[in-house]
Amino acid sequence: MKHVPFFRWVVALGLVLIGCAVGVYMATSDYPELEQVDLTVLREDPDGACTVRWTDPYELDEHVGSYRCDAERDDILKAPDYEPGTNLGWDTGFVLAEGPHKGDLYSLDEDTDDSLGLSDQLLVAGLLLTITGVIGGNIRSLSRLSGVNPAVVRRARRLREAAAQVAKDHVLAVEAIRKAWAPLHEALVSEQLGRIPVAQLRKATRGSLPVRKLERNGIRTVRDVLDAGAWGAAHASGLGRREAEEVWAAARRTADRVGQDTTVPLEADRPDESTLALLKALRVLVEAGPATRRVAERGGRLAAALEAGLADAAPASGWRLMLGAGREERKAVPTAVAELRRLLHETEQDGVAEQFAQASVDLLRGADGDPAGLSARVDYDTRPAEYYALLAEVANASLREAAAPQDDRRH
Repeated sequence: MKHVPFFRWVVALGLVLIGCAVGVYMATSDYPELEQVDLTVLREDPDGACTVRWTDPYELDEHVGSYRCDAERDDILKAPDYEPGTNLGWDTGFVLAEGPHKGDLYSLDEDTDDSLGLSDQLLVAGLLLTITGVIGGNIRSLSRLSGVNPAVVRRARRLREAAAQVAKDHVLAVEAIRKAWAPLHEALVSEQLGRIPVAQLRKATRGSLPVRKLERNGIRTVRDVLDAGAWGAAHASGLGRREAEEVWAAARRTADRVGQDTTVPLEADRPDESTLALLKALRVLVEAGPATRRVAERGGRLAAALEAGLADAAPASGWRLMLGAGREERKAVPTAVAELRRLLHETEQDGVAEQFAQASVDLLRGADGDPAGLSARVDYDTRPAEYYALLAEVANASLREAAAPQDDRRH
């Protein structure tokens, strides 16, 4: 299940509310410019409703009007204690300092705007949500980051790359031998099949194969049957489809048998270009030695094991990936990291990383270091058995791979 960033949405909602509070506050009209003046209280009710007299500080005229006095101010500022015998009190107020009503008494209670209260409420709610989201998100992040271990993941990736590289280098070296051997082997097999008369395929048709008719149509050898295909053989011989397919299958089996028995000779005294290319390709693995193949095979197995572990341990490579991982992914991280640690520990004890590096160096020397093939020819003369053993191993593997059903080739 994918991680749901709940607290991130809480913080986002809190920021939206704070933004709305700022917008409401900015949309609220500003207070006008005011000037403070002394007020003589002529009459005052218990709830603070007053009739007051004040002097306009700009026109110096006296005015009388209604005002909301501070009902909770000290009693000595109220009548009759303020000026005994006069029934007058005292308070302060504000008059407008600008506009057409300049000098008029202004009550702060009259400018009360509900939007200011709404702005305050939005601001408080936004701050609470933001703080909750930040604290909750940090707590949740800390719990989720408990399995982060980028150092182990980096070391495992480097080891996987080295292991995969040595396995790949060995495969390329083997493929170079196959590529050089295949045309030589095919040429020898084709030559031998060209010497086997088509009459030897009579058993496939229980003696009813019209050999002379095939020979008149240019099909004299087993190689000619393979080149013509089942339909060509049927057309040239007049056989039915099933019998022609049996003849072709027999020719194919003969070719496979000849291929298994045919060995490519390594003539190092006066080799042609194809044989020289084969000697140069063989020398790479002969020089590297059989230990290199074991190292490459171990590299392939180790690369596969590390690949599986790295797939499960991927969130542990950084806090961003861990935070974005789902519950099931995070659950698999500790086991995967422990497995990576075990593999790293084993390879460090065995010095496998150094073996991989050395094997890659030996395999990457390649045949390019001996363009004329002189070193390969001299080396072959000193140990021909090792060259033939390696060639037989690669050739047998190639022939086994080619021993799959050949029905699709008959046409």
